[in-house]
Amino acid sequence: MDVVTWARELAAVHLADAVPRRWRHVQAVADQAERASRACGPDADLLVAAALLHDVGYAPPLVSTGVHALDGARYLRSIDVDERLCCLVAHHSAAATDAELAGLAAEIAEFEDEQTPVRDALWWADMTVGPDGEVVAFPDRMAEVRARYGPDHPVSRALDKSMPEREAAVQRTEARLRALDQV
Repeated sequence: MDVVTWARELAAVHLADAVPRRWRHVQAVADQAERASRACGPDADLLVAAALLHDVGYAPPLVSTGVHALDGARYLRSIDVDERLCCLVAHHSAAATDAELAGLAAEIAEFEDEQTPVRDALWWADMTVGPDGEVVAFPDRMAEVRARYGPDHPVSRALDKSMPEREAAVQRTEARLRALDQV
């Protein structure tokens, strides 16, 4: 079985029934990742698999620390998933900032943040899809997250702190896609 099919099946098992709204988001993020995959060369399937698994840490049985990216990455590592895929899940969409604000910086540091076009494309895909699976502009998605959580929530504080890094990843990905006539 190829990695994308495997990732889709694993994500569906954990998210489809337990958190259906999150599952809709994940499927749309995977569609966005598919759009960006040509900018990732031989890592195209890795990108789509990471998109399918990026929010698996929201599955109730997998929640441990409350930082879904870390919980998901730890779960994937526990079932012997490729380390690079675990790291992409751990660090998607500036999750290191969430972990830092939760006092879990050392724990997320167990996973390498590769800072590559694949990582950027995963961030772009996640940050251009709304909670119900609709494709949205990056500023609109960031505003939606802030509104959903409120200004004092740790998620909003992490968003504010990591905004330059998020914006840069989105801009780099969109530039790569423009170069391929994909936007």
